[in-house]
Amino acid sequence: MPFAIGENTVTSGHTHTSFMKFRLALTCLAAAALAFTGCDKIKTTLHLKPQPTPVVATPAPTPKPTPAPTPRITANRNAGVIVLCYHRFEEGITNPMVLKPAEFEQQMQAIKDNGFTVISMQDFLAWRRDEKEIPAKSALITIDDGYVSGYETAWPILKKFGYPCTMFVYVNYIGTGGKSVSWDQLAEMRDAGVEIGCHSYSHQNLRGHGALFSKQAAEEVKRMGYDAWAHKEIIDSKKLIERQLGIKVSTFAYPGGFYNDGVRALIKEAGYEAAFITYGMRNGFASPGFDVIGRYGVEANKPKTFQDAMAMVGGGVGPGMYAEAPAAETHTSSASALEADPADGATVSDPKPLIKAVLTSMGAIDAGSVEMRISGFGPVPAKFDAATQTVSFQPTAQPLRDKEYTVIVSAKVGGKKTEARWSFKFDPAAKN
Repeated sequence: MPFAIGENTVTSGHTHTSFMKFRLALTCLAAAALAFTGCDKIKTTLHLKPQPTPVVATPAPTPKPTPAPTPRITANRNAGVIVLCYHRFEEGITNPMVLKPAEFEQQMQAIKDNGFTVISMQDFLAWRRDEKEIPAKSALITIDDGYVSGYETAWPILKKFGYPCTMFVYVNYIGTGGKSVSWDQLAEMRDAGVEIGCHSYSHQNLRGHGALFSKQAAEEVKRMGYDAWAHKEIIDSKKLIERQLGIKVSTFAYPGGFYNDGVRALIKEAGYEAAFITYGMRNGFASPGFDVIGRYGVEANKPKTFQDAMAMVGGGVGPGMYAEAPAAETHTSSASALEADPADGATVSDPKPLIKAVLTSMGAIDAGSVEMRISGFGPVPAKFDAATQTVSFQPTAQPLRDKEYTVIVSAKVGGKKTEARWSFKFDPAAKN
């Protein structure tokens, strides 16, 4: 019995040991499971989320440097300009207004020897607008009235020296024969770069009385009224030259140097950029005013005037400057038959019309020689279509403003220059 009991005891102890091992294994397994599920709970409780992959920023492109603006031209405001005024160039004439050709050529050389640079009128005007540099000692050469000796004698001498010049003409003397220059000669000078300015309609004292005022002019003033007469002398004359030569007239020379406040008001109304008197002086950048720019009136019997000019000091005017020149009727050129648009004599309301002409009536045209000029504009960048023989231009940058325009078209035909012209009117209120 005791043995049996002891044997049972042993057997029971072995079973207890196995049970304890099994219980330990279950405990470890439960702990492992608890640990695993607890980790998920921690994750859930803390709301942990996977972090996104960091994005590497692309560097911004290097901006291109902004180009520096073109510097504005600023004129050399300390420069000085003298303006020389001539009239006629002939041999064997005793007249203070008439220089011998050899004397004129000597003066042209003296200008160079005294360190002056002869500039064009347009360069002078651009300088006064603060748009262009000019040499410190500059000179302008002007020739008044419209004598043919300016074309036949003075111009070849000027070309020899390479000097530009300005012709101031009064319109009722042009093309009258004798000693007057013709419109064709002026056109030739225009094409070569000579500036054409206005010297009034009939070369009278614009004050309407006193020296350089004829009996005929007094009668005209009495008939028309002074205001209308002065308008004709200053404004209508400008428009006539523009129509005849297809240019923009920018400058005016007072006959005899006479003016008053009313005359200066008309100069401004007409749109002149400069007007010249007959008292010599050094002209600066801002003074004198645009409508009282000084000129040295060079005379055969007063050599000191030219000497004063070379010294750039003030110089007066002699009585010879007031000599009256012959008057005559205005010369006009005949118009050629032309298929033009706007038509000759037509009125347009569009300030930017297409201006064109078919040139087949001219003959066999040299396409490279076709040019167009318009009064108030001067030469314009017209296009020529050789296939249709049509030249055209549209004033987009500068619209029409004047009441009337003249168009001049020129081209070489058989080696010879041929010219045709027509006129049209502008009225913005017109119904087309």
